[in-house]
Amino acid sequence: MSDLKPSEIVTELDKYIIGQGKAKRSVSIALRNRWRRRKAPEALRDEIAPKNIILIGPTGVGKTEIARRLSKLTDSPFIKVEASKFTEVGYVGRDVESMIRDLLELTVNMLKVREYEAIQPQAAQIAEERMLDLLLPKSREERESEQSEQAEPALELIEESGDHSGATREKLRKMLRNGKMDNRYVDLDVSEKSMPVVEIFSNVGMEEMGLNFKDMFSGILPKNTKRRKVKVPEALEIMTQEEAQNLVDVDKVVNQAIEKVEQSGIIFLDEIDKIAGGSGGHSPDVSREGVQRDLLPIVEGSTVMTKYGPVKTDHVLFIASGAFHMIKPSDLIPELQGRFPIRVELDSLGKDEFVRILQEPQNALLLQYIALLETEGVIIKFEKDAVDRIAHIAEEVNNMTENIGARRLHTLMECLLEDILFEAPDIKEKRITIDGAYVDNRLQDIKSNEDLSRYIL
Repeated sequence: MSDLKPSEIVTELDKYIIGQGKAKRSVSIALRNRWRRRKAPEALRDEIAPKNIILIGPTGVGKTEIARRLSKLTDSPFIKVEASKFTEVGYVGRDVESMIRDLLELTVNMLKVREYEAIQPQAAQIAEERMLDLLLPKSREERESEQSEQAEPALELIEESGDHSGATREKLRKMLRNGKMDNRYVDLDVSEKSMPVVEIFSNVGMEEMGLNFKDMFSGILPKNTKRRKVKVPEALEIMTQEEAQNLVDVDKVVNQAIEKVEQSGIIFLDEIDKIAGGSGGHSPDVSREGVQRDLLPIVEGSTVMTKYGPVKTDHVLFIASGAFHMIKPSDLIPELQGRFPIRVELDSLGKDEFVRILQEPQNALLLQYIALLETEGVIIKFEKDAVDRIAHIAEEVNNMTENIGARRLHTLMECLLEDILFEAPDIKEKRITIDGAYVDNRLQDIKSNEDLSRYIL
């Protein structure tokens, strides 16, 4: 789906995110430009840099959701990081390069899982043969004949004693597949990985050093095996996992992961306004401008060393976001501003948007609660006036207290349905209708008390 047209990308995002047309257009163009870059002449391909984006808007308006849905839509490696978690090199804390290492680690694991799933039938077949060897060991005569007549062709051995043992093996295979051997125990050698605990203290790439030490010890220390008595189904599962690990080409997976990160990785930098200077206060121990300067080479394009090898960040797409209440994007250092050429302001959400958010998306909040209660056999129905009242109260509470956008709806829905969710297993009336009066009855008292609503809603 990575070659979707911009209009098709917007249509897909509309299924999950209400409004924010400008932001959707910007990210869809940035995504399509990746496809265009791959089709461009090879001489120009490396020169075309991704157009990074800053999404400006209050919390709860859909900034993170746009980036997350975009990555799922295109099957791109995606990671969300909080810019405020990073510290300047030299201070204790996470360095900015760790986001690339984390993104690559996630991608490697994702591709490994896919490879395991792809070779599962083959691994299961090999595991089945191993299980049959355990259940039907060769007789002493067969073993002795194999040892004494190693020079004879294998075909002659099969001809001598293969008919009877082969028929028994196939009969055993049929019993195994039909589940008739499920209660039988077998002795199985299971490898145990015991690692010494080593703590690494370093100001550069602390996580990376820890991982490298772990790999080093795993190569040096012998693998301990322990004989266990397990049932046949569990033994088959253990054998299948072991065979799958042997069949997966790890080097190939790592190379694919590095290429995927370099060509289609998306990093969502949340709270980028928290590392800008301006009129905000400053921390005595961490330089905000220093974090920006550390961030600059990665956004600009550099090579980051990871335990899997070097990763180039030249074509990783960075989507930054921030509320920018107290400061402006121009308060970022000029070099970083230049690396985020696209600025998009997201709209605040009101009653009309809340009504649509509750009902329209494929993962709409009302649908989630209906599905949850259906598991208890309770059928719940929301009348139109109830939806209007919930949206209206959410808008009022956002205006009275802190504006947290659509996240307010989650709090309201929990307060509204608390009794039903608690009593659902024992409730006698299995059909419940929620109307406007019920919403007012449950939420009006809390909403009217401003001090109480600050703590509850």
